[in-house]
Amino acid sequence: MALQQTTGALGTGQSADDALPLGRVVGLVKAWVERCGWVWAKAQVIELRRRKAPTQFLILRDTSSNVSAVVTCTAAVLEAAGPLSEGTEVLVRLTPRVFADRGELTFECGQIQVAGVGLLLAHLEALKRKLDAEGLFDQRRKKRLPFLPGGVGLITGAGSAAERDVLVNASLRWPGVRFTVRHAVMQGVNCAGDVMAALAQLDADPAVDLIVIARGGGSLEDLLPFSDEGLVRAVAAATTPVVSAIGHEQDTPIIDLVADLRASTPTDAAKRIVPDAADEQRRVAEARARLKAVLAGRCQVEQAWLDQIRSRPVIRDAVAALRPHEDLVAQSRQRVRLGLARRLADERRGVDHAIAQVRAMSPQATLRRGYAIATLTSGVALTSVAQAPAGTSVLLTLADGALATRVENVDHEKEP
Repeated sequence: MALQQTTGALGTGQSADDALPLGRVVGLVKAWVERCGWVWAKAQVIELRRRKAPTQFLILRDTSSNVSAVVTCTAAVLEAAGPLSEGTEVLVRLTPRVFADRGELTFECGQIQVAGVGLLLAHLEALKRKLDAEGLFDQRRKKRLPFLPGGVGLITGAGSAAERDVLVNASLRWPGVRFTVRHAVMQGVNCAGDVMAALAQLDADPAVDLIVIARGGGSLEDLLPFSDEGLVRAVAAATTPVVSAIGHEQDTPIIDLVADLRASTPTDAAKRIVPDAADEQRRVAEARARLKAVLAGRCQVEQAWLDQIRSRPVIRDAVAALRPHEDLVAQSRQRVRLGLARRLADERRGVDHAIAQVRAMSPQATLRRGYAIATLTSGVALTSVAQAPAGTSVLLTLADGALATRVENVDHEKEP
């Protein structure tokens, strides 16, 4: 009936003889549908297929039924919507379209707005990008947790399962662990302020080496305070290492990104903040066993080396190596003695020969042959009889002494 009123060409009394071509029918439907204009709809993204082409495809599903539809949009519309993912709840402005060649009904989307939880997630994503740009998520600024903290600060709800999980499991692992607990409201409008106040108290306590913020699981709205910008910045500014143990594994509030360590659950936090005493004892025993084995092996190597050294002839009889040298020294000494004796004998013969030569040339030898040396009392040697006239005192030096004489008569030898 609606088709008849729209086209003005069809009637309720139409018979099979008046059948229209399918293409004509699809064309009439297309004309009617596209005169409907656009409409805002609320749906959930169940499939998003991004392409390099200008046209993008989405599959939307009703939030309260299984009705779904294929939606096309431009890349600009998709980009303007912000970060979208499967499961995001959206408000879309749809215009119905009919593909005449296939007879398919589809919708063209002119605008997309994130709604409900999706809108909340979009706000959180924008805050994440802002804090990340400031470097609050940088791994280099995260502080290292102490291996065995002297005191642990715990911020959690009073009498909560999270408090019990952290205290019990940490004590089972390391019985000597000491906790300083600060209770705070862990959801609602006052949550962020309470947690910030407890964090400031524990951060100022010198006995606290580590702070744990723990809460059990919950909905996105329940955990929303742990993505509060003020709380996130307070955790980043804390001088004491902070462990975030909020919700379950799938929950990721922003405080997890800025904390020095993110634990998947409060129980996991208890395992991460203190070592397991039994495990550490086992490791110590294993380390001692390995050290003992290494030392024993090293001692065996060194003992084998000493045994090898001791087995060498030079070690067994140290003097044996010197005996050949001792014989060489004795032979050298003997050669030196013989050489010195021969040299002394040669030198002695030379001296005797020199003495003989000196004696042969000495006046004493002449005197021994009967000659005498005549000198005046003044010491002047007489070389002529003219030097000693009669009455002159003359001293005659002989080989064995001297005679004092007086000249009685001078006999001049005549020339031949």
